[in-house]
Amino acid sequence: QNKPTRRVCSITDALSIVGDRYALLVARELRYGLTRFQDIAASTGAPRDVLTARLRKLEQAGVIERRLYSEHPPRYEYLLTEEGRELQPILLAIKEWGDRYCNPGAEPIIFQHTCGADFHPLTVCAACREPLHDGELTVTGGTHPVQAVM
Repeated sequence: QNKPTRRVCSITDALSIVGDRYALLVARELRYGLTRFQDIAASTGAPRDVLTARLRKLEQAGVIERRLYSEHPPRYEYLLTEEGRELQPILLAIKEWGDRYCNPGAEPIIFQHTCGADFHPLTVCAACREPLHDGELTVTGGTHPVQAVM
């Protein structure tokens, strides 16, 4: 009997890079403009050794880059690369979900769009610009295709 092979899945592969608590919190803090180790550690609550490991992993994956800002002693700041900046829609969607289901009734951070309205992310089709509704996606392709509607 043939053992099934692992499904090629970009979700799984992405989670191996940014799927732990501190990786996404680092991306959040860098988006907020906190780029130095001490500031990131203080705002995320990450233990120093854990934060060091996450920063190294994100740098190796190309999500962030490290830039020297002081030579004596050597000190670095961390910046999102283009790849890292593209995490913004994910962070916004997680924030929206967390506001709704983890902290209902709590006073959330509000993002205001340049149009003046409070910003709430919405997933739309790139072709027709219609919002996505449950049951409108059919799964096709991949090395282990599945018959599913999402």
